[in-house]
Amino acid sequence: MGQKLRGSCVAAAALWVVLGSSGVYAAEPAAMVLSSPAFLPGGAIPRQHTCQGADTPPPLNWSNVPVGTRSLLLILDDPDAPDPAAPRLTWVHWLLYELPPTATGVAGGVAPLPVGTRAGLNDFKRTTYGGPCPPIGRHRYFFKLYALDRSLAELNEPNKAALEAASQNHVLAKAQLIGTYQK
Repeated sequence: MGQKLRGSCVAAAALWVVLGSSGVYAAEPAAMVLSSPAFLPGGAIPRQHTCQGADTPPPLNWSNVPVGTRSLLLILDDPDAPDPAAPRLTWVHWLLYELPPTATGVAGGVAPLPVGTRAGLNDFKRTTYGGPCPPIGRHRYFFKLYALDRSLAELNEPNKAALEAASQNHVLAKAQLIGTYQK
């Protein structure tokens, strides 16, 4: 381990000398971040955003969308269906695509989506948000935001598989937020 560490330090020092002597310093771009003012990461999704409440989407915010992004894709799914003790499938609750790269979030509730946003077909066979409604146990809900270097405008009410296929090799960055819910 000592040899590996020493080698890493030498490599890092050599990199610094090269960058330092040329006057060029590169900084890592900040990672894209996805959050919600309605719940903490890993926390419970409020009842109003579930089938036991108003069944409206929670507000979401994001930042650090990379330069070169042409559109954003948002997927909300539940990998614990139907029972977290014996999951058999991933249930898709919400699909938004063609979110403009200038958008910094969605307001949630019944507020309009950013102009240009389109909706895909979820597993409820709807193009609208379908909130958490687990039949048993506490489920995890994954909100996944993708920054894409292409538009997906040619798609018409795609499902998750179609969106993922069209996005393959076009993802510039990804952010994820997990919430939980139990009836």
